[in-house]
Amino acid sequence: MIPTLTLIGIGTGHPDHLTEQARKAIRSADLILVPHKGSSKSDLADLRFQIIEGLRPLDETVVTFQMPVRDGTRDYVDAVNQWHDEIAAIWTGKIVDAGNPENAALLVWGDPSLYDSTIRIAKRLDPLRKIVVVPGLTSVQLLTAAHAIPLNTLAAPVTITTGRRLRDQGWPDGAETLAVMLDGGCAFRHLDPGDFDIWWGAYLGMAEEILCSGPLADVSEQIQRLRAEARADHGWIMDVYLLRRRA
Repeated sequence: MIPTLTLIGIGTGHPDHLTEQARKAIRSADLILVPHKGSSKSDLADLRFQIIEGLRPLDETVVTFQMPVRDGTRDYVDAVNQWHDEIAAIWTGKIVDAGNPENAALLVWGDPSLYDSTIRIAKRLDPLRKIVVVPGLTSVQLLTAAHAIPLNTLAAPVTITTGRRLRDQGWPDGAETLAVMLDGGCAFRHLDPGDFDIWWGAYLGMAEEILCSGPLADVSEQIQRLRAEARADHGWIMDVYLLRRRA
């Protein structure tokens, strides 16, 4: 059999977000790699451990690894590529140390296909493994569900982008609805607040969930304050928001 690396989407870490396919994949994995990002983000590893422990023992087949730090001084794309090489080398080492099991696995926040680099990193393993993807709930799905809104307006498209692109390039021409991910700097601050409505959420599906919505002119400062306070309290934050041009 060809050795596999199974990438399991887990939503935001709530056990109820797991599909039955995800539960089966976690139970059947010969090795599960769990990233650790330092003490300030230990909650992220703990949530993965809780999910695993609910389905199988936390024994020697569950192995942690320390995530390397991306070089913030280099060109962004070059730095990310080097970072991905380093992560892939760590995965390879952990798999070799475990005796090259047939089915290694990782638990991935949200879904591995949406603004996540796990698939790209997995393709850098040497030797290569067959990649199996188990889809999971995305943060965009959880956001629209939490606010009880549709993702799109009637018969209209949706653009999914990052805070970096919104900040640097502004509102995309012709876009009506924008889902913004990976925004550490509240890029909506650079828009004309009178032109947009916003639906924002952090820690979606978790006990710490925070929601805020309304005209951007009314809630922009509130979202920035809530975000800063939550990050200070927890040491990390995962958030996403939907922007829609006002009629």
